[in-house]
Amino acid sequence: MDLALFYFLLLGFAILMYVILDGFDLGIGILYPWFQEEQAKDHLMRSISHVWDGNETWLVFGGVILFGAFPSAYAGLLSGLYLPIMLMLIGLIFRGVAFEYRFKSETSKIWWNRAFASGSMLAAFCQGLMLGAIIQGMPDTNSHSLVLLTPFTLFTGFAVVAGYALLGCTYLVMKSRDNIQAQAARYGQRLVFVVMIAMAIVSLWTVLQSPEIFDRWFSGWHPLALAPLPLLAIFAARLLWIDLAKVRAKLKAGHIPRSTHEDRPFWLAVSLFTMGFIGLLVSLFPALIPGQLTYLQAAAPSASLWFMLPGVAVFVPLILAYTCWGYRIFAGKVEDFQEGY
Repeated sequence: MDLALFYFLLLGFAILMYVILDGFDLGIGILYPWFQEEQAKDHLMRSISHVWDGNETWLVFGGVILFGAFPSAYAGLLSGLYLPIMLMLIGLIFRGVAFEYRFKSETSKIWWNRAFASGSMLAAFCQGLMLGAIIQGMPDTNSHSLVLLTPFTLFTGFAVVAGYALLGCTYLVMKSRDNIQAQAARYGQRLVFVVMIAMAIVSLWTVLQSPEIFDRWFSGWHPLALAPLPLLAIFAARLLWIDLAKVRAKLKAGHIPRSTHEDRPFWLAVSLFTMGFIGLLVSLFPALIPGQLTYLQAAAPSASLWFMLPGVAVFVPLILAYTCWGYRIFAGKVEDFQEGY
């Protein structure tokens, strides 16, 4: 395998890890306004207080790989997507400040609640907006930023918000009990339908707007080879809806749903995102910026790629190790609203 392809796949892995890990904690913020009681809000924030900053490591790591291995793509993406990137970072800053100050505030708590929710929604929407802009084709760098606001990019923005909210619901099912768990399961069931419809629309929109992508999915033997992706997504969505229904039924009957595999809805939601990401990779490969740059055209000189390799060999296992260790240490339910674990 040549180094350029290795870094391309590594970049994809970093993006997928960020979307999954930071996706569920952004989803918690998106769900925040739908939980009215202050104790429930405490619970939601406590459930991710130990992981939210570590999750964003993958965003930084992906940016480093893009900058070091594909500098031309880094320049093109950051200049073309400058406004949504800045808005996303502002949203993430709002979230971080809200984490630090909400538990210490008295009279201003309502404003930190709003900062946490609005920052989460803004960051998620901007990520979806950037995804839509990349898929439909990047605008000219001299164009006004408002050209990014097309029906497709707006739709992908709202689709990512819904997807992150679904991840947040399944995470709460895994981490919560009683009323919070039941409410998360109820919202999750509704969001399964919303997310699947959004994935279908985005997929069809993407395929129909590009003859090249259409041929990749529907010419020759490709439909047979790629059919498992949508079929697995539908199967996972069906299982996810059933598991969430079981959780609700057990809680309604007054039983603790220990036998319903409370962690399985989260992994099923993760599998939905994974199938969607693989489908996107299949559609766009080998492009980093569709219609402008492939990963080979954007790759840094071979000497630079080799120079980065020892750092990658050290830090990728290190990041994976402390991420797994952190989640293992804080496994289980969040039982105490004040202390968290």
